[in-house]
Amino acid sequence: MNHSQTKLNWVVAGLLLGIFVGALDQTIVSTAMPTIMTELGGYEYYVWVFSAYMIATVIATPIFGKLSDIYGRKLFFQLGLVVFLLGSVLCGVASTMEQLIAYRAIQGIGGGALMPIAFAVIFDIFPPEKRGKMNGLFGAVFGLSSVFGPSLGAYITDYIDWRWVFYINVPIGIVALTLIQLGYKESKIVNRQRIDWFGATTLVAAILGFMFAIELGGAETYGWGSPQIVGLFALFAVAFVLFFVAERRAKDPIVELKLFKNRLFTASQAIGFFYGILMVSGATYIPLFIQGVYGESASAAGLTLTPMMLAVVASSMIGGPLVSRMSYRNIMLISTIILAVAMVLLGTMTVETPRWVVTMYMVLVGLGIGVNFVVLNISVLHGLPPQYKGTAISLITFFRTIGSALGVTVLGVVQKVSYKARLEEAFPDSALAAQFEDPRGLVIPEVRASLPEDVLTNATTALAGSISFLFWISILIPIVGLIFVFMLGKARMELPAKGQDGDSTPAPIGH
Repeated sequence: MNHSQTKLNWVVAGLLLGIFVGALDQTIVSTAMPTIMTELGGYEYYVWVFSAYMIATVIATPIFGKLSDIYGRKLFFQLGLVVFLLGSVLCGVASTMEQLIAYRAIQGIGGGALMPIAFAVIFDIFPPEKRGKMNGLFGAVFGLSSVFGPSLGAYITDYIDWRWVFYINVPIGIVALTLIQLGYKESKIVNRQRIDWFGATTLVAAILGFMFAIELGGAETYGWGSPQIVGLFALFAVAFVLFFVAERRAKDPIVELKLFKNRLFTASQAIGFFYGILMVSGATYIPLFIQGVYGESASAAGLTLTPMMLAVVASSMIGGPLVSRMSYRNIMLISTIILAVAMVLLGTMTVETPRWVVTMYMVLVGLGIGVNFVVLNISVLHGLPPQYKGTAISLITFFRTIGSALGVTVLGVVQKVSYKARLEEAFPDSALAAQFEDPRGLVIPEVRASLPEDVLTNATTALAGSISFLFWISILIPIVGLIFVFMLGKARMELPAKGQDGDSTPAPIGH
């Protein structure tokens, strides 16, 4: 595509703002959720406020990536941003938890376009030797938005109104739209390909079937052996098989299965999946720990997350220069070890753990996570033909996001089951245990103040133990991730020789 008339500074600013609001919305909600839950009710739907956004993003990401390869990046980045802003406004006017979940899904559909297309544009308009630096910059902005997210969400919740955590996206998004419209000049050439609608439909059905089965199964309404849950798992299995068959036969598949013959590509996608799980666990459950166990405000929860996000920024900025000097494997090996240590430490938290200690643990999480935005966005494209850029970048975002969606759902189930068991152990009186099954009361100062000291201690100990157990289970994630880190081999970013421009000659897909 011809980008000779593109105003690079304007485009970069517009893309950065788009990524900023998309990332901001994932973390700004975390510290607002206890307050939202108190006003709208529905603790049983707590994780679905996060899951709905992530599931919709998972569904939309590969579709937007493919469409941007066919019809161009500009149109679908702007379309995604408009849908995201519409969802933001709707979230702000939600009056029930069910409405909020539905509107978060609309946000997620738009969000599915922002990250993958932004990184694809970087690879379109910048030469190889500048991509590491630009990826580091974009990863840092992603982290920076996460830095401001928890604190900003807490401030808005405590001093304005939680609805403004969604409305704030609108002015920033409008500026981003304007910069992209005026600065990004893209040729009108369209690649003549068919849209793989059958593949897209079966992918959507498989994801929805699995996610609903995991979230709804085991509850009082639907047991794991109930016809509804078995039916959802059956839907997932049938739809996944149909999707796999469709992609093998499609002339222009929504997901290029032959790309997975490349070991480096496959390992990068797998690592992205595991990092997605770890990325969401801290941002989702540490605010609940701070408010529900310590009894502190949303602002305090935000302050605890801020150092973690600053560490993400620092790690992303360091990763930019490192990726041109070290192999992908060595960088990710250090990162994975840091994350494993962080999960071990988070798994030791109790009601007696000082808050500053929890903050230090979260800094380690941030240092481990940040570098993946730089390394994996480059390693996944290593040796691939240029026509697969949009698809490959969308897939790394896809696997990160599906990791986050599955992580927040599965870990949410683990936490709820563990919390219920600990409550029953702490309160032999089933009626008293049932009083705390919904931990909303533990985040309300007036409710906490009205409880006898021994009752409050037992309830907060149960909540703290369930969250610590969640992180203890999470130790398995970086351990399994190490297998795929070693699969990266000795590959490193290839820079063109002096006097040469453009991409290096791609290796065969099955390399």
